[in-house]
Amino acid sequence: MGHVDHGKTVYLDAIRGSDVVKGEAGGITQHISAYQIKHHDRSLTLLDTPGHEAFAALREHGAQLTDLVVIVVAVDDGVKPQTIEAIRFAKKAGVKILVAINKMDKPGSNSNMVKQQLAEQGVLIEGWGGDIVAVEVSAKTKAGIDQLLDMILLVADVEELDAYLDIPAYGLVIESHMEKGRGPVAELLVQGGVLNIGSFIVAGSTYARIRNLELTDGNKISEAPPSTPVIVTGFKDLPTFGDKFKVVNDEKI
Repeated sequence: MGHVDHGKTVYLDAIRGSDVVKGEAGGITQHISAYQIKHHDRSLTLLDTPGHEAFAALREHGAQLTDLVVIVVAVDDGVKPQTIEAIRFAKKAGVKILVAINKMDKPGSNSNMVKQQLAEQGVLIEGWGGDIVAVEVSAKTKAGIDQLLDMILLVADVEELDAYLDIPAYGLVIESHMEKGRGPVAELLVQGGVLNIGSFIVAGSTYARIRNLELTDGNKISEAPPSTPVIVTGFKDLPTFGDKFKVVNDEKI
């Protein structure tokens, strides 16, 4: 999360080896996107949120979806209004904050200015009177990628961020749309349990018997464990962005 044009999507592109930012209108992220990667043989699910001021509701929703929030701050621009807002949303959601100070490849970059500005917002970095991890990165040169991912895993371990498998699956709706030939299609984030093809789920005011499960890269799967972003078909109607979903015994419930 962070201010518009501070490099959130570009940095995720660097991590994933993709070029999502070119597909966004004006190069600006328009919606929440979810991706899953492997780092040191462990799965990490990454959510990208819009930075433009018009998408405040999406940013707040993004903070509620996740276990950790990485605040991306461009070193040449510093803390800006949507940076402050992202910090507020993360604190409101009660999630752990990490900081990625981006664009460190620019000549004369000085991260101390950013750390001072963050301190003024109550975000105290390690070495600045606090315990919040800050990593200096460059989406352009890919510097700091491995270190940031290492820190995410370390903080997750320290915070003991675990999920239960042996319960009915539940989670949240990230996005939904109509698709020709497939009808209502939803992207879900599984937060607990294991979601299976054939399961009945209720999401808000609609329901589905799951016909297909796909990863966000289009690969078909038969089940989705916790922290998996998954594309689902089989809904009666479109679920709403932000709806909670849960597995039930049948569609009558």
